[in-house]
Amino acid sequence: MSDNATLTADQVRSLRCLAGMMIPASSTYNVPSAADDTIFADILRSFGRDAAQVREAMRMLDDLAGGRFAELDATRREAVAARFRDIGGEPLKLLTHIILQCYYRDDRVMRSLDMEVRPPFPKGFEVEQGDWSLLDPVRKRGKLYREAG
Repeated sequence: MSDNATLTADQVRSLRCLAGMMIPASSTYNVPSAADDTIFADILRSFGRDAAQVREAMRMLDDLAGGRFAELDATRREAVAARFRDIGGEPLKLLTHIILQCYYRDDRVMRSLDMEVRPPFPKGFEVEQGDWSLLDPVRKRGKLYREAG
């Protein structure tokens, strides 16, 4: 999906404000905010099949703002964002997931976490082994599907 084909220009501005509020830049950790041009472009490209819920989240945000969220002063924007956190439900949960996913795949953020900047596969990452017996109840449950015929 192209950058803002799914949102109006005003919704894109409101989403950028919200993303920057959710994850602000940090000079301490030398990381950008989620409103950074590169990260935000990735957010706009990542809606995929969830575009309708993203549009719903942005509609809810602007409704709470009584207009355009991006045009509110900082104090009012904070109050609206807090209310949105309380009532945003599944659309906000999805939007938060998209923002976090895009933020944490940015090379600058990965470096700040002392993580090697690369895809997880094919090289993989070392995963600490856990207690495999925790899967015993699942194994005992048996098949939950029918064999294709």
